Amino acid sequence: MSHKRIPKRKVAIAVGGVAALGAAAILLPNANASQDSSAGAATPKTLKATGASDLSSQIAGLLGDAFAGSYYDSATQQLVVNVISGDNNNVVVQAEKAGAKVREVQNSTAELTAAAQVLKTKATVPGTAWSVDPKTNKIQVLADSTVTGSNWDTVLSTVKSLGTDMATVKKTAGSFKTLVSGGDAIFAQTDQGGVRCSLGFNVTASDGTPAFLTAGHCGVAAKQWSDSQDGAPIATVDQATFPGNDFSLVKYDDPATQTTSDVNVGNGQTVQITQAEDATVGTQVFRMGSTTGLHDGTVTGLDATVNFQSETDPNGVDTVNGLIQTDVCAEAGDSGGSLFTQDGGAVGLTSGGSGDCTSGGETFFQPVTAALTATGATLGDAGAGAGAGDTATADPSATAADPSATDGTGDQSGAVDPSATDGTGDQSGAVDPSATDGTGDQSGAGDVSGDGTGTGADDGSSLTSSH
Repeated sequence: MSHKRIPKRKVAIAVGGVAALGAAAILLPNANASQDSSAGAATPKTLKATGASDLSSQIAGLLGDAFAGSYYDSATQQLVVNVISGDNNNVVVQAEKAGAKVREVQNSTAELTAAAQVLKTKATVPGTAWSVDPKTNKIQVLADSTVTGSNWDTVLSTVKSLGTDMATVKKTAGSFKTLVSGGDAIFAQTDQGGVRCSLGFNVTASDGTPAFLTAGHCGVAAKQWSDSQDGAPIATVDQATFPGNDFSLVKYDDPATQTTSDVNVGNGQTVQITQAEDATVGTQVFRMGSTTGLHDGTVTGLDATVNFQSETDPNGVDTVNGLIQTDVCAEAGDSGGSLFTQDGGAVGLTSGGSGDCTSGGETFFQPVTAALTATGATLGDAGAGAGAGDTATADPSATAADPSATDGTGDQSGAVDPSATDGTGDQSGAVDPSATDGTGDQSGAGDVSGDGTGTGADDGSSLTSSH
């Protein structure tokens, strides 16, 4: 079979292409990090989100067991570090000298980890999720609309057994499911019908060949992927992990394929991806999806565990660990897509969640850093030329996201019009609303009647599993 080489124009939009802007604040440059050199050693540093992540890692190594998590205060642009000081006030001094704002808390990282293990043992039921919230120094437990009856009683009793100061629990609308799509649309055919996911980030595989990352549940569903609905395959899954984690490494079939290390945010504008970075609670992040376009929100939890209804066993659970929890919205068809920061940091791959981009919800992401480590891939351009000169720079005059939004989705005035006929596709079949098990429509079928070019959003029906 002859291999298809993606033209440079095509690959220039191969990470997150949707011709709509819903959170154009991504295009506004960040102010440079600064610190008043005349201030005392204990004055907290003013940082950008990337700097906060680096400082958190540094302080975690410095404090050891006394470190109990951290989060980024976007209002003050400072890193807040939780410490267990006991009678050792030196740990507070150390953290302050390093540049953090320090607060003493009750629950240590070890205690929170032990509590999460209790939840795993006693409350692993479909439709539940939990993560550590450093702002409250507690575990936040979520249960979707499918968790009822004895399962709901089990969740409540387990949380109660942890103690009032260890965990909180709340119901969330909708159901946790995986979302197929995000970024530019990629397509595959299975025995159950056509499926669609989204390209996350272009990478270079450990053998030097061009590849991309997407969701693991996409790579498990199909081996070969195309950049158009009815086109010949152009890439083959090399590694896929789901459940447990949720990432796939997919290699382009043509080793001469030229790729770009950027995210296309529509209207000829791209955000250059310069590095992979770990998420920090409190930081603003952006998600690009082929169904819903560009949306922004905040990281709300780390090391999240999500229990999806199994796609293969009606009585089973597909558990994914180590995810990033956010209040960014997403819908079916956004799986695998890019989660990134304003200054070009690759953060995550869309896994799944609950809710939608009308009412909001929770969305979970596979950390990019973990996916790169596991696959041996490196972030960045691959292939000769790497699409040089084919990407447009972002327009800093673009309208910013609506700061009054409360659901983390940002201003959606520029979102994709679901009634459009220019390749956005019919979204009516994205998720089966009659489903009661939290899995969404697993048939893999549905209307994928978009133009198939990967530049617009199709209906994103088919494969669902976590959003």
